[in-house]
Amino acid sequence: MRRARGFSLVEVVITVAIVALLASIAAPLTETVVRRGKEQELKSALYRIRDAIDAYKLAADSGQIDKLADASGYPPTLRVLADGVRDVRNAEGRRIYFLRSIPRDPFAAPELPPEDTWGLRAYDSPPDNPRAGADVFDVFSLASGEGMNGVPYRQW
Repeated sequence: MRRARGFSLVEVVITVAIVALLASIAAPLTETVVRRGKEQELKSALYRIRDAIDAYKLAADSGQIDKLADASGYPPTLRVLADGVRDVRNAEGRRIYFLRSIPRDPFAAPELPPEDTWGLRAYDSPPDNPRAGADVFDVFSLASGEGMNGVPYRQW
């Protein structure tokens, strides 16, 4: 009579315990990787929007787009950056686009439209108390909490 081969109960229990230990170590690491990815996405979105705002201002100051005499030259809304504005130097009425689309804040609720995920700062508002106004001078994240670097998301 041959003896049956297989694993003993002790061997199975030890294997399951090792797998559980490895999984418990990997779970927090996965959370950190996801958070780091969102922070990288936030940083990239802020750079793109701010570059587009600066390009709009430069175009307004150089006379390439219409600007009211008493206006600051910054875009009135974020939507203008993606919808484009008429190039006054071009007789054909071509439009100048500063963004392909408005990036969204990765920490915001997914059901919100992208332009509603950002806090807006007008040209005439102070940096320590940003508020919306007649134009968009800067944007900031509305997310609560701090980044992995210890700086609150609102100050990025």
